[in-house]
Amino acid sequence: MGDLLAVTVDGVLYASWLFIIAAGLTLIYGVMRILNMAHGSLYALGAYAAASLAGAWLRGGHAPMGSYAMLAAAAILVGLVMGPLIERGLLRFCYGKDEVVLVLVTYALFLMLEDAVKLVWGVEAYFVAEPYGLLGSVELGPLSYPVYSGILVLAAVGVGVALLYAVTRTKHGKLLLAVIHDREMSAAMGIDVNRIYLVTFTAGTMLAAIGGALTAPTVSVLPGMGVEVIVLAFAVVVIGGLGSMPGAALGALIVGLVRSAAVHWLPQVELFSIYLVMALVLVFRPRGLFVAAEARKI
Repeated sequence: MGDLLAVTVDGVLYASWLFIIAAGLTLIYGVMRILNMAHGSLYALGAYAAASLAGAWLRGGHAPMGSYAMLAAAAILVGLVMGPLIERGLLRFCYGKDEVVLVLVTYALFLMLEDAVKLVWGVEAYFVAEPYGLLGSVELGPLSYPVYSGILVLAAVGVGVALLYAVTRTKHGKLLLAVIHDREMSAAMGIDVNRIYLVTFTAGTMLAAIGGALTAPTVSVLPGMGVEVIVLAFAVVVIGGLGSMPGAALGALIVGLVRSAAVHWLPQVELFSIYLVMALVLVFRPRGLFVAAEARKI
């Protein structure tokens, strides 16, 4: 029972982290039909910015609890700066082109951002572990987990609820759904599609940065950390269905539990297990478990 509890808790924690990142990726694809290869680099930027801001705050002798505010500020800053910069400065010139072209454009952006990270922060690892242990730990039966891990779960739930409310309960959410179903008709009806795209890409960028900022206290922040993340995020959205937010949540939970079970019981197949699940899902559901609604063209 102890092993099963550990697998379940570890899987939920890992799924929470994955969902925050995958939610941004699937949001951008669902609205803009852009498979953003640079999403992993935006995650890395969030981690580097969080490590830098929180580290500077702690080195300055300020209250340690303020480091959590620095993590949040770093994510917001990266989202508000990089989102509009990329969308207005690059992607808007590519709208209407084939999706493969957009994938290549974002892949080129990914390579440039990876080098930009090395240029700004160098190749040495950054550490900001204080926020991870600051809140202490909690006992779950025979297991002990840092309270900080609960922040990841709460953040994932908060992201899911906020996105659900924004899309289904607000005026801007209704406009967003209209653009998803038919961009040309939405523009003809007076909806500012360009503004919808700008807000969507900025929100997706901010979600990637939030994932990076929350991860920074738990790992060594170093070059290349965005590569593995983007692969895992793609696995999640492919399993759940491209453009589907419930699919992203289910896909993250499946990947989290499968990885956790492999780590505990069969560690030599940890990475393979994720892709095995993805392959099995695609054999029976080629478009993923949840297929986003599409407008039928007549």
